[in-house]
Amino acid sequence: MQNRQEKISQVVVTAGQMRDIEERIFAAGMPVVALMEKVAGLIARRIQDIYPNLAQRGNNSKLLSPSLNPRVGILVGPGHNGGDALVVARELHFRGYEIWIYSPFSKLKELTSQHLQYAQNLGIPIYQTIEQLPDSDLLIDGLFGYGLERNLTDPIASAINQLNELSVPIYSIDLPSGLHTDTGEVLGTAIRATHTFCLGLWKLAFLQDQALEYLGKAELIDFDIPLADVEAVLKDTPRIKRITPATALATLPLPRPSVTHKYKQGHLLLICGSRRYAGGAILTGLGARASGVGMLSIAVPESLKPLLVSHLPEALIVGCPETETGAIAHLQLPEKTDLSSFNAIACGPGLTQDATPIVQEVINSDRSANTKGERPLLLDADGLNILAQMGAIATLKKRQGVTVLTPHTGEFERLFPDVADAKHDRVKAVREAAAQSGAVVLLKGARTAIANSQGAVWIIPESTPALARGGSGDVLTGLLGGLLAQAATKQIPIEDIVATAAWWHSQAGIIAAQERTELGVDAFTLTQYLLKALSN
Repeated sequence: MQNRQEKISQVVVTAGQMRDIEERIFAAGMPVVALMEKVAGLIARRIQDIYPNLAQRGNNSKLLSPSLNPRVGILVGPGHNGGDALVVARELHFRGYEIWIYSPFSKLKELTSQHLQYAQNLGIPIYQTIEQLPDSDLLIDGLFGYGLERNLTDPIASAINQLNELSVPIYSIDLPSGLHTDTGEVLGTAIRATHTFCLGLWKLAFLQDQALEYLGKAELIDFDIPLADVEAVLKDTPRIKRITPATALATLPLPRPSVTHKYKQGHLLLICGSRRYAGGAILTGLGARASGVGMLSIAVPESLKPLLVSHLPEALIVGCPETETGAIAHLQLPEKTDLSSFNAIACGPGLTQDATPIVQEVINSDRSANTKGERPLLLDADGLNILAQMGAIATLKKRQGVTVLTPHTGEFERLFPDVADAKHDRVKAVREAAAQSGAVVLLKGARTAIANSQGAVWIIPESTPALARGGSGDVLTGLLGGLLAQAATKQIPIEDIVATAAWWHSQAGIIAAQERTELGVDAFTLTQYLLKALSN
């Protein structure tokens, strides 16, 4: 059973859901002022951990600035986010930090106004204009919290732009001021935070690609929201969940039964490669090998068979007749074998569009009399491009079996031209695509998003730009295909397996980048870090 901390770390909420959860907390009797004190106290302690003052460092420690203690600038907005910042200011002031406050708004919420008055009575300098601000070692952004929906205008927009130009770290409370809570869209302008303390529950913006350059390092400040309140608000609505290491590892086919054999550990068919893109077949095969799948068959053009055998001697390499351009002309599986013989099929990497009849055959194969439509089909790369030409939504609706699609943004737009803009709100887009097509859709990106046809969404919360290399997607296809084949006899939701494969793939990239830098993680190297990612 998951503990509370693990469950909280998975939850992702919209601005409206967070507002409803807080209203339940206040209706239950939690005073607003008490919650503000608790939250701000937790933030103040984190700031002390990151920027210790003189008493914490010792007299012989190197100081951050010419003053005895760090100089902290507090940016105060009109609402309770500004109130949080003022309580942080007070607590750091009492602990010897040198504090100044920037408060450019004339009208404040009552509680925020009271905290500002007390800060003034404590002798903390307060400034109304950006030109007055003294130097600082760090800034704490409490201008706007979650729920902002209108574009910021001058003079505050101009002030934020000037603050971003200062060469000091900025720590945002809950969300960098100026970001839309749900889409991560920049509302005119926004604080470019070095570090963001997300309060209570993860907001959706933290998992949108367009917000990442503004968030900096993100950290959840858990202020003990009761799980009952979270469940009461979310109820039966389709969930958006962050994939955590614990949930991903629990989905892997580990440990294996003591008594088993290779066919019980899944049989995967990969259909991939061409003379032009031989490497795609190799990388996909290596990804599948790392998954631990019991049996691996790889259908490639006949001319590629010796090359594949040399790289994957344990796999059954099926050489197929090929076109003049070096693509697979038609599948030629071993005797007494057809597509229904496999637990999962992955199709697409390196095929070229000359293999269109092959992809059409595979997509339509679940309509034959000798299949129950239970075998998952994974389409990637040219498999997706050919599907788009066929008419993705109409074609997929005719399929009986589960289909998994793994597009990048460009492929996604070709597959689903009438779906919401994936660059603006990738969560909404992937949810709509899955609902319309009936497929499980994995939209690749800095925050890869996965959705099923019921509207549930899984998001990979971390990745690395080291994976922005040709071939890394082929590795994911093989890895995911192998996991799908192994899970065929188990009662594990397909979308959970897809999310686990994407998490595993990202973790391997992160570890490889840490050891080799972001420039040193080519797709072949990535395959060598897949197993290492599970042992860390």
